[in-house]
Amino acid sequence: MDDILPVLPPTIREVLHYMPKQLEEKIEEIRVRIGRPLEVIAEGAPIYPSLDGGGPCIVQAVDARFILNQLSQYSLYAFEEELKRGFITLKGGHRVGLAGKVILEKGEVKTLKDISSFNIRIARQMVGSAEQLISSLYQGGWKNSLLVGPPQSGKTTLLRDLARIISTGVRSKGIAPMKIGIVDERSEIASSIKGVPQHQLGNRVDVLDGCPKAEGMMMMIRSMSPDVLIVDEIGRPEDCLAVQEAIHAGVSVISTAHGSSLEEVAVRPALKSLFEEKAFERCVELTRGNHPGRIKQIRTIGRQASVKVL
Repeated sequence: MDDILPVLPPTIREVLHYMPKQLEEKIEEIRVRIGRPLEVIAEGAPIYPSLDGGGPCIVQAVDARFILNQLSQYSLYAFEEELKRGFITLKGGHRVGLAGKVILEKGEVKTLKDISSFNIRIARQMVGSAEQLISSLYQGGWKNSLLVGPPQSGKTTLLRDLARIISTGVRSKGIAPMKIGIVDERSEIASSIKGVPQHQLGNRVDVLDGCPKAEGMMMMIRSMSPDVLIVDEIGRPEDCLAVQEAIHAGVSVISTAHGSSLEEVAVRPALKSLFEEKAFERCVELTRGNHPGRIKQIRTIGRQASVKVL
């Protein structure tokens, strides 16, 4: 929270200060909306904190202005690219989503103005969370794998930790460190600031931050010769073509996709070809629980057997 508090106005900081310490450590999001109660999400449930047991803290326009000034360092011009993307990454990997009036230019988003909502997502790297996947995803090499789950099920959390494990290697299992290329289109895996990852990813990692996945995968293969490519949320036809090209070039790919099951994801028109060609060898199905990264099962593509993980 130390990297987040300076962004918040004194009124909201004071309200958060009165929250129980054990609850503060479980905060996932802080939602700030002009004219509405301050909302804190902890363990998936909304909380509306108050000061000294009074009524809920109603966010004022001056509070939103304070946050925007802190994020932009009083220069919205320098903040233009972040406004266009709709979010900004803070030191420590925390991410602030923005909502307001969208300004279009030739049918594309040019910028945001009259910003009235902020979603501050707390980044907590869970080092070791993906160790449970090693025996299933590594068998003489890292298998092309897809992590599938609903929103906030921990897909990116596990993907990030897999990148760390692959980059670092696992000496006890005889797994050597490998070169990792991360195409971080939404700045969520590495949470880079000025090109420097904010998360612990090991020494053999190269990151393309803010780059579209399809273009980024090809750039990585041409310029950085990765052993494994890590990408988040594939879904467009061009993403799938790039995954196929990477695999044909001998590069392993580990990615994520929104969905409740392998069957749901496999029938999507854009992704169908990947499953018809059995591009992915493993599918990790996740479910929402009281902690991110709760595994429902690990499945071997093309076979009926699945590995249950308790």
